[in-house]
Amino acid sequence: MAMRNDIVDTPESWEVVASRTPFEGAKTSVKSDQVRMPDRAVVRRDYQVHPGSVCVLALDEEQRVLVLKQFRHPVRHRLWELPAGLLDVPGENPLHAAQRELYEEAHVKAEDWRVLADFYTSPGGSDEAVRVFLAQDLAEAEGERYAVSEEESDMETARVPLQDLVAGVLAGRLGNPGLVTGVLALSAALATGGVESLRPALAPWPARPYEA
Repeated sequence: MAMRNDIVDTPESWEVVASRTPFEGAKTSVKSDQVRMPDRAVVRRDYQVHPGSVCVLALDEEQRVLVLKQFRHPVRHRLWELPAGLLDVPGENPLHAAQRELYEEAHVKAEDWRVLADFYTSPGGSDEAVRVFLAQDLAEAEGERYAVSEEESDMETARVPLQDLVAGVLAGRLGNPGLVTGVLALSAALATGGVESLRPALAPWPARPYEA
């Protein structure tokens, strides 16, 4: 069966009649827009404005994935996650941000980097875009460990076989969106063209343009 290449997300913008920002936080804000619909009605759309994030699926030579267990206050859960972080600087190269997060959260470096998946976390209520990288050829980073604080000071770490994580996702035991997307995307890639078919680490990312 031939692959359909016409199924693709397309950029589009509808008229914003008015806009205000009722809340501004340290990293994100909430915007309230008055948007004109195709039937000409004007409706309010409230959403979180987010700088964007990166996640790293670090895969070792034994096909184990490096994961972190971290408390997340909004959902009142400790979630198993991939190393991840915000794009703190506008226009920041996402590969550099991913390498930084892997070092800071796990004290690990990687020689081989590829783009695994791009997604929007909740496009009906946030503009957050996430890029998930696959990192291979892992080694311990040089120097002292990065000093962590707040939720990160209480993290657990583990290396878990990829298929165990896939099974956990399908059974409903694991729910972090970066982890869910990453492990299922890697499992699909391995079952089809292999990791060599993945995009290069510096592939364009229209949702968060950057300078390579």
